[in-house]
Amino acid sequence: MEDLQIIDLFWRRDESAIQETDRKYGRFCHTIAMNILTSRQDSEECVSDTYHRAWDTMPPQRPDSLRAYLGRIVRNLSISRYRASRAQKRFGGVEVLLSELEDCVPAPDATRRTAEAHELSGLIDQWLGRQGEEERTLFLRRYWNGESVKTLAREAGLSPNAATKRLGRLRESLRKFLEEEGIVL
Repeated sequence: MEDLQIIDLFWRRDESAIQETDRKYGRFCHTIAMNILTSRQDSEECVSDTYHRAWDTMPPQRPDSLRAYLGRIVRNLSISRYRASRAQKRFGGVEVLLSELEDCVPAPDATRRTAEAHELSGLIDQWLGRQGEEERTLFLRRYWNGESVKTLAREAGLSPNAATKRLGRLRESLRKFLEEEGIVL
């Protein structure tokens, strides 16, 4: 089924939207979650939460790319779960309690941070637009999807060492670009 058809199912509140989403993007979502969490049970819960979040946000959202939309949701949920599990182990839940409050109590400088994050996001998009397709794909698969260097190297026909060096050059290029744009690192 095509993405627009699946999105229409969400908009019509047709429960088959979840099944069609899982059929088309389940493996993609599970891969992202597993790359971050390394726990099958936690990953399955994040993917399930991803479908629930998609259900809750469509409508009003109508994403241009369902794959990117789901990828962003599952990545953010997985990172939040990872941070929460590490915080519980280290601080006995205090950090989890504080992170739960972040959703309802704004930080004093939240507006400034949001504006800075938006600016940084735009600059990274600009930098990515200047990269070749292979470099852009390698960078996004590593730093957005969290895929291993070994997997990326194998699929790109590179040795892991060559892939690591290529990623290092990309990071250095991004660092230089951001510094030229006035971002203090």
